[in-house]
Amino acid sequence: MEIRELACSEFDTALQLAWTGFQKYESPDYSEEGIQAFWDSIHDKDYIKMLRIYGAFENRNMVGMLATRSSGSHIALFFVDGMYHRKGIGRQLFEKACSDNISGTITVNSSPYAIEVYHNLGFADTDIEQVTDGLRYTPMVCSLKTK
Repeated sequence: MEIRELACSEFDTALQLAWTGFQKYESPDYSEEGIQAFWDSIHDKDYIKMLRIYGAFENRNMVGMLATRSSGSHIALFFVDGMYHRKGIGRQLFEKACSDNISGTITVNSSPYAIEVYHNLGFADTDIEQVTDGLRYTPMVCSLKTK
């Protein structure tokens, strides 16, 4: 498994992986407004420019992606192809992103589907579930100093 930061030319593949994962695993938890908000975010060129995106590759095929913003201190997108769930790929992506983080903490607004994943990575809830633009999420934080 190769885990690395993506070149800008690879972003479209990563964002397509995110959209496919969102549709399959997350969209059932969201309203039409939330689904549209997610679609709009992954097609917003100004937003995408702010992201640092990592990819997981098996035999040169991208099977996972994690995007950070705010100088690596916030996870914006995190998806692994369903055929590769529970194989440690998400943890490898997370560890790569953490290795480039200089703030000592990392935050995420977890979807309902991913709460258990983030808890297993060491995140703790910082508030109750919120809804913004139809997107449901639970704010979380992870201290990298204890990892």
